Amino acid sequence: MNQNNMSTAKLAKLAMMTAVSLVLLFLVRIPWPPAPFLVYDPADVPIYITAFAFGPAEGLIVTLVVCLLQAFGLGGDGFYGFIMHFVATGIVAVVIGMMYRKEKTKKTAVRALVVGVILAVAVMCVMNLIVTPVYMGAPRSAVVAMLPTVIIPFNLVKAGANALLTFILYKRISGLLHGTGRTVKNESN
Repeated sequence: MNQNNMSTAKLAKLAMMTAVSLVLLFLVRIPWPPAPFLVYDPADVPIYITAFAFGPAEGLIVTLVVCLLQAFGLGGDGFYGFIMHFVATGIVAVVIGMMYRKEKTKKTAVRALVVGVILAVAVMCVMNLIVTPVYMGAPRSAVVAMLPTVIIPFNLVKAGANALLTFILYKRISGLLHGTGRTVKNESN
């Protein structure tokens, strides 16, 4: 019975992080000037925090639910938007969840966020070369031309800003997620 209570509590926390992510998706939307169809939002922050707090699988589950709801239920870009968002966010969530689970220190958290951001930027270059010509009907050469001026800077800024916000916020709210009922203001590691 106790394990069921733990599972229910964890499920409630994952649902809460999903809801916070969706609220942020609506509250903060900043178009990327070189390509206004690309939009910055901090909705990945609760997902990254989930991966830190609970692990890579839970981070990926919240990513999946948020991406599905955004793409198909909240006026998103449908299948294209779902795939691109899921891959970009999911990579970071899995990387930080796996790395931080092994060693829970500030140094590991920073390393995990940096590695996650770099991998997301690299993979999104490949994804844009594959998916964008099909979705937008643009020639691949046009997408290649956009890589250094639009795609790489956007993904670096979006993932980097969300990683920085996650680093600033995680320890401040981790006590609430882990059931201690209090926040942590400073970590000595």
